[in-house]
This record gives sequence, structure tokens and C-alpha cells, in this order.
Amino acid sequence: MLEVETDHGRELTAQEIYQRVNPSVVTVMVQLDDSVSVGTGVIFRADGYILTNYHVLAGGRDCTVAMDTGRTYEARYVAGDERNDLAVLKVELTGLPAATFGDSDQLVVGDKVYAIGNPLGVELRGTLTDGIVSAINRDVQVDGRTMTLVQTNAALNSGNSGGPLINACGQVVGINTIKMSSDYSNVEGLGFAIPSASIRRLVNDLLTYGEVRPEPSFGVTVLQTGTRLEDDIWGLQVLEVTPGSAADLAGIREGDFVLAAGGRPVETSQELLRIRRQLYVGDQVTMEIWRDGERMEVTLTLNDPVE
Repeated sequence: MLEVETDHGRELTAQEIYQRVNPSVVTVMVQLDDSVSVGTGVIFRADGYILTNYHVLAGGRDCTVAMDTGRTYEARYVAGDERNDLAVLKVELTGLPAATFGDSDQLVVGDKVYAIGNPLGVELRGTLTDGIVSAINRDVQVDGRTMTLVQTNAALNSGNSGGPLINACGQVVGINTIKMSSDYSNVEGLGFAIPSASIRRLVNDLLTYGEVRPEPSFGVTVLQTGTRLEDDIWGLQVLEVTPGSAADLAGIREGDFVLAAGGRPVETSQELLRIRRQLYVGDQVTMEIWRDGERMEVTLTLNDPVE
């Protein structure tokens, strides 16, 4: 399984981060019909499991990975998910330097971050760049689908795909996936990474079931931060309830305040999202609601997102 640590330890220098993480970063090379696709990967288990982007492997046949030492090994495709742009590879080695994954839910705008990868191909492999978190939970349209990503201004280029976004403590908090570009103007400093809080669920589904199980929807849109309702009571105001959703069927209304979900108080939309990420379609979850000055409890039976 892929584990995500909630403790992050002390901040490191850029030199310390590179020394700690670079041995866990690999160059991924995939043979296509008439060319080679080059991307980046991250070792997340010492027994040879590597995480990269699905689009790096798409349409390929044979795959090899190069360690930071320069030695190359054949890699076997384990599982992947095109929609979430993640794939798992396996090399038959043990004792590898696995990266430590940190909790992307703890990121805030302005946090220092780093990226290691292979911009523009093999020749520049092991390149370290730095920047900040520019936005979190950014919904981005990618090939007709919406991905919720971490936005950064750390320099990313073709070849960085599948590489780590690293926090100031040397933990991987995202997998770099795209850089925004335009045919009409220069675009700089708009890179995006899949957050580790999502990666944990996705990768562990791939390893356990061979596919990603559908993520449920509560069916509510809430304010990002809580509102004080009484001295010691905070709640997230419900701005919208999706018709036919779990929240709608449970009786939640626009104007209600969500006090708790699954028995845990919520004071930010991020905390509510964190609870949802641990649930699956068909699960039931209780929500404590504040309506017209009174508390009430409802039970949601989670369903697929309502289009």
C-alpha cells in the first residue's frame, strides 16, 4: 500500500531535499511505435513499486526505468487509471530508496515546494526546480474531464510528468501531471500536480482491485471556511444542494450548516473533503446539521456524482 504521513518534521534546505528525494526519482522510458516517451516516476515502496502518470505510458510497449545512478531496469506495468492519470510500475528489485509521502491536505497557498524530474527528456534528468503552492483544490479541464489539482509555479516541462512535487520537509505531496500552455500567448508558472491525499486512495485501489473504485459525492456545495453560529459552534454553510444527490435525498437544504460528518467536526471545506475521500459509493455517513437554531442528524447513502 501507499502510505501518507501526517507528521512532517523540520524544514530542509534545497540541498537536503535533493539529497533525500532524488534517489527515489526515476526516468521512465516507454517504447512507442516510432518514438520513445520519456517521463518521470517516484519509487514509493522499497520492493520496486513506482508511481508515474498514465499518459507517459499510453500507447507504449516495452518500458525501462533509469535510477539516479544511471542503471536501467525493465519495468512491468501493474495497473493504471487514465481518468486520474496515474499508473503503477514494478521492477524486480528490493531495498530501493522509497520516497516519503506527506499529506497534501496540509498545504496552504504560499508554501514552498520543489519538483524533481526530467524536463525535455533524458539529457536533463534529475533537474531540481522550486516555487510555491499557487492554489489548492483547483479544478482543471484535462482532455474533457475535470481534475482537482494543486497549482504551483515551480518550473515544469515535458518530461517532468509523473515526477514528485515535494514540500519543504522533503515529503512528496503530489505527482506532477500537466503544465498549462497556449497557442496564442506565452504561459509561465502554471503547473499542476495530483495531490497526495487523492493519490493514496487511487493507488491503493489500483493495487487492491486493479482499478479505481468510483469516488462518491455528498452533493453539497459549502463555503470554504466555517461560520460561528454560537460561542463554541461552527458550521459550513450549504450554498447549494444537487438535486437527486445523497444530501438531497437525506433532506439537507440550502442555508443549512454542516457541523460534523462521520462523527468529526468540520470547520473548513478541506476537512469535509478529507472525510469524503475515505468513503466509497454505497457507504453511509451521518451528518450533523444546524437549521434555524437547532441541531439535527441525517444519514447520507453515498452515490455516484450526479451529472
